[in-house]
Amino acid sequence: MLDATRLRAPCLFEKVVSADKAAELITDGMNVGVSGFTPSGYPKMTTMALARAIKAGKKCSINIWSGASVGPEIEEELANVGGVRGRMPYYSAANKSMKAGINDGTIEYIDQHLSHFAQQIDYGFFGNVDVAIVEAAAINADGSIVLGPGIGNIPMLVKHAKKVIVEVNTSIPLSLEGMHDIYICAKPPCRSEIPIYSVGDRIGSPYLECGLDRIDCIVESDILDHVRNLCDPDADSIKIAEHLVDFLEHEQRHGRLPEKMLPMQSGVGSIANAVLLGLSKSKFENLEMYSEILQDAVFSLIKMGKIKQASGCAFTPSPKVWKMYKEDPQLYNKSIVLRPLDISNSPEVIRRLGVISMNTPLEFDIYGQANSTHVLGRSMMNGIGGSGDYMRNGYLTIFSTPSTAKGGSISSVVPMVTHADHTEHDTMVFITEQGVADVRGLTPVKRAKLIIEKCAHPDFKDQLYEYLRIAQRKSGHMPVDLRHAFDMQANFEMYGTMKEQHKEGVNHVE
Repeated sequence: MLDATRLRAPCLFEKVVSADKAAELITDGMNVGVSGFTPSGYPKMTTMALARAIKAGKKCSINIWSGASVGPEIEEELANVGGVRGRMPYYSAANKSMKAGINDGTIEYIDQHLSHFAQQIDYGFFGNVDVAIVEAAAINADGSIVLGPGIGNIPMLVKHAKKVIVEVNTSIPLSLEGMHDIYICAKPPCRSEIPIYSVGDRIGSPYLECGLDRIDCIVESDILDHVRNLCDPDADSIKIAEHLVDFLEHEQRHGRLPEKMLPMQSGVGSIANAVLLGLSKSKFENLEMYSEILQDAVFSLIKMGKIKQASGCAFTPSPKVWKMYKEDPQLYNKSIVLRPLDISNSPEVIRRLGVISMNTPLEFDIYGQANSTHVLGRSMMNGIGGSGDYMRNGYLTIFSTPSTAKGGSISSVVPMVTHADHTEHDTMVFITEQGVADVRGLTPVKRAKLIIEKCAHPDFKDQLYEYLRIAQRKSGHMPVDLRHAFDMQANFEMYGTMKEQHKEGVNHVE
């Protein structure tokens, strides 16, 4: 039940309507922005009501703009009834109806680096923001909004929205108030530096500025975010984590990393979470995170005193995380800062702080290219997300994944990726449970030999070496761009089992 702790001005109660009434503000062809990030802090009631109306005969197909993937109450509910015309800048294969629509062409999907989207909205590149739907913990007397666990791109979406719907979710603890740091960059030529010089710096407001007059209606909600606990680390993830710790210690011994570890970034999913959790067994203390999503491992590491400060644009509100947070909210409030996505993923800040970037690809090839998005170059599995923001600008850029998938039947280290999201120019270090390949400063042939030697599973090494020999023999030498040196069809034939993998859709990035 909404009360004065959630709606902090009497006039706000006059704006409370049903979700069905709020959904009437959304009409066919609109660009609709939503709060949240993977899937955290996203609205639910209004989009579910819109889906019901469409199912009952309302003609409405919209473009959904967000921070990253959001929950099924938006993606599945609307895609399942033909309510999605377009999607930007990211989606996750966990949303099956959205995935089907994107891959059969009925939903127009534009994949973008996440740091780019908000500023391009600000520049007017994509047209108007017709409606913004914000999930909130509370609304202040001046119309500013207390956000929940996920920010995403909602500050920029609200800035440009013609209409604003606020879903006040009573399941969000009010103790989150003060965790946020909302800052919007000026547009060129008036843009100055983002004044973040350490992970915990606060440069903006704890509230999303909106204004009483701009809030068109308020919907009450109590639906929890659709987030599950992540899997416990398996043997491969534990081994990858051990290799990571050994590599970081090696870099410190050789003076390439300072004694106080640089801030870290970790990608999304069970593998990334498990690898990050492996730092609990390291000698490193007072660690810092400058990342986009703060997963379960971050909360565990804060609780045990390993992580001192963490910055992101969202945290995953899994049952495990909420339990830890509610046991000691003060600990996490002083340790965590939540920022807009274009700030958490800003290349400028990533480079200034010297962030160590750690992400998980679908596959990587022997020449140092990684595929984060497409299966066999055709089927979209996930968007590229923020991995490019960090991998192109990090102090160290590390890709880690088990060396095989599908129970060991296929190799995650391939002759050449079928879709290159991260070229050889963006990558430095590769880690599997087999070992570490540091390819900095190596020519293509030396990269290939080292990746095969250190990262490939023994069952596939001979095939990969043979492929390298074929590529060299066909070219007569090793060109800078190896794509001219081999026949991609031979790649598929050599890895016939890859076809079966990709029919079913292997997804390392969850």
